[in-house]
Amino acid sequence: MNFPDELRYSADHEWVRLQGEEAVIGITDFAQSELGDIVFVDVDKEGENLKAGEVFGSIEAVKTVSDLMMPIAAEVLELNPALEENPELVNKEPYGQGWIIRVKPANPKDIEGLMSAEDYKKHIAK
Repeated sequence: MNFPDELRYSADHEWVRLQGEEAVIGITDFAQSELGDIVFVDVDKEGENLKAGEVFGSIEAVKTVSDLMMPIAAEVLELNPALEENPELVNKEPYGQGWIIRVKPANPKDIEGLMSAEDYKKHIAK
């Protein structure tokens, strides 16, 4: 399983990549493998300011639906438009074209409070 070192990870299995004043959020390789074949990604919070821990959408796999949780407080700027036609990108490229939302963090330093790749590996091994 792949866990890029440059990302930060939440206990809810989301990852965050800071890009200047914005950040991109998706689900981890571990999360997508646990969910199985993803058939739909639903995010209806575009333009909203959400707190860390709030639900920003859901992800539907063949056998289950799972909430997507905000790893940091942020304004949701954009849903990945490619997921509307190709939700399976989350399975194929969870850290690349399968990103889920782009956000403007309320405080970019909050990202530092998330887990490193090493910490996340320990978290999922429990």
